[in-house]
Amino acid sequence: MSATPTSSDAARPGPQPADPRARTPLRRLYRRDLGGYPATGARIGYLAIVVVTTVVLYYMLYVQYAVATSIMTHFGMTYRYFVWVSVIGNAVGAFASLVAGLADRWGRANMVVYGLLVASLLVFFGLPNAGGKSTYLVLFALVSVIEGMVLVATPALIRDFSPQLGRATAMGAWTMGPVVGSLVVTTVTSQTLDTSGWQDELRYSALAGLVVFVVALVALRELSPALRDQIMVSLRDRALVEARAQGIDPGTLRRGTQWRQMLRWDIAGSGLGIALFLLLYFAAVGNFVVYFATTYGYSEQRANAVANWYWAANALALVAVGLLSDRLKVRKPFMIAGAVGSIAVTAVFATRATHPGTGYYTFAWLFVGIGVFSGVAYGPWMAGFTETVEKHNPAATATGLAVWGWTIRIVVAVSSALIPVLVTSVTPLVDHGPQVTAAQRQAAPALAIVAAHPQVFAELGTYPPGKAPADVTARAVQEVGPADLATVQRAQPQLAVLQQYGTKVQRAAHDGPGQWRTWWWICVAGQVLFLPFVFLMSGRWSPRRAREDAAAHEAAVARELAALR
Repeated sequence: MSATPTSSDAARPGPQPADPRARTPLRRLYRRDLGGYPATGARIGYLAIVVVTTVVLYYMLYVQYAVATSIMTHFGMTYRYFVWVSVIGNAVGAFASLVAGLADRWGRANMVVYGLLVASLLVFFGLPNAGGKSTYLVLFALVSVIEGMVLVATPALIRDFSPQLGRATAMGAWTMGPVVGSLVVTTVTSQTLDTSGWQDELRYSALAGLVVFVVALVALRELSPALRDQIMVSLRDRALVEARAQGIDPGTLRRGTQWRQMLRWDIAGSGLGIALFLLLYFAAVGNFVVYFATTYGYSEQRANAVANWYWAANALALVAVGLLSDRLKVRKPFMIAGAVGSIAVTAVFATRATHPGTGYYTFAWLFVGIGVFSGVAYGPWMAGFTETVEKHNPAATATGLAVWGWTIRIVVAVSSALIPVLVTSVTPLVDHGPQVTAAQRQAAPALAIVAAHPQVFAELGTYPPGKAPADVTARAVQEVGPADLATVQRAQPQLAVLQQYGTKVQRAAHDGPGQWRTWWWICVAGQVLFLPFVFLMSGRWSPRRAREDAAAHEAAVARELAALR
């Protein structure tokens, strides 16, 4: 982690933030900047609001994937159309992330608070009442725009309120937002889908969003530009940061250079590396229900329940490893160890794709391993990434996070579009698998009769239904019997479904496990490609050297404070 004094040491007079005490209650709903660095209790409160906001936002975003089959059935969507709902949503979210880079100028808190309100209203009133699949697509794209902006603004707030020596813990807590959001989705749906429809599941998430919006509206604040535009290594820097802020022009460090400073390999390349590392996570969010339903015959509830093991293990690992990373003052060893462990366990998971007898608890323990190791890598990575951004320009934190957010959303969009191309079995299994299964069950007596008299029904099949010559029909009645022939005739709609789709579905069921195995190996490759980018990021490998840097920084802060006094 960096202990280099910020370039903002060269203070120059500039505008000062307004006295917060002079603001009316109404102005406090949109003027949220703090004139001084908050005390520990208030700071933890702000961090908690940001984390909970992130949880409910991702709860609203991810809940549609947990009820994907119900949504597709309701709107008559094909699987490919549903995939493009996700692709388009992530694409527009990517460019919304770039827009959110303006949070360096406009602030972060209002973007989070009012973005949460808009998303909650869209999910409560819009999506459940969509008049058709096109309307649903447009509304989901709007929700994704909000998500893309908040994806940048919330970690920027976490960075502002967390000095570097506590950054991994804070970022681990923030990263729990998407993970716990996924856990909430799978927990709620696995417990309520028996008695609730997909519209109810969306509204549950929106109600949670509205409750958190009220809390954030009243309580969430952010640092003034003069405070947040500095590097803060530890809480001991508070007095120096506030002293410097008295003479910093908030526009000095932000005039036209942020994007050039952020488009570097250690920032843009690292953003790409972590996006590739998370390919399995993206597939888990968007496709685990479909994967386990089509490959292992799981219900929506059971598929969501097995995913709970992943999310719960990941959430616990993020917090525990964040604390340990901050204690040792290093990030990179955790990134490497977590990535290597995740590669090994994901490889085992990939090999099980072609074993239909794999049990529920085998997957559960594999997901525990993947969740723990990916948490070991990702929490410290988020801390290291923000410290790498600060090394170039602490006033461009949101801009650096915008580059990362854009990259993440683009990779999600591309990977979502590629899955139906590489896993071609999914489309017939999702679109026609339930229909074929129902037809087989309903037509079982008729199929047994046809199997017992293949020649008779082969001859009848050469004529359109009900158009066979009288002598052929009479011979069929004599050989099969009038009751059995009537049974077959009543089952004609189901037999037509089997004739039209049965072979395609049977072939897809055979090919699907191998195709999914290919995708899981691509996810393994993405995790391998992440490893080289770790070496580009700032920060020490050795805890001893990191402690020496921290001690040198504290001495420099003490000297500067003495000079200022």
